[in-house]
Amino acid sequence: MFVKIYTDGSARGNPDGPGGYGTVMEYVDSKGELHTREYSQGYIKTTNNRMELMAAIIGLEALNRPCQVELYSDSKYLVDAFNQHWIDGWLKKNWKRGKNEPVKNVDLWKRLLAAKAQHQVKFCWVKGHDGHPQNERCDELATSAADGTDLIADEQ
Repeated sequence: MFVKIYTDGSARGNPDGPGGYGTVMEYVDSKGELHTREYSQGYIKTTNNRMELMAAIIGLEALNRPCQVELYSDSKYLVDAFNQHWIDGWLKKNWKRGKNEPVKNVDLWKRLLAAKAQHQVKFCWVKGHDGHPQNERCDELATSAADGTDLIADEQ
């Protein structure tokens, strides 16, 4: 099955900094019908990069069988990490981000690698706020989630 996943993390919606993230999945079923599934996660007090990682993880973990996936993100950090093999270097070769700076989000990178392992995933950068309808929808989900008050399980 071929699936497109659009993700977004947003720190907007709360003046104290927490935000939310959204994931939209599109796929065509065996009858040729297009389906859309949306996931909006609640209030999360963390960084934009961490939200982007969580959005990608949620999308991949929601797939219940091996798929061909195009994952769209406006996070250049997320897309470049995979397309330029930064994750392999950081996790498998013990690269450092700076002179001695530890790699951040190792738990999430490992979780994303595990979620990605069963699929063929192509990471695609979508310039944020460029009018792409699904990217804009993800942004709406993320901003809406930022107004929520529930902590998600991963961040409690």
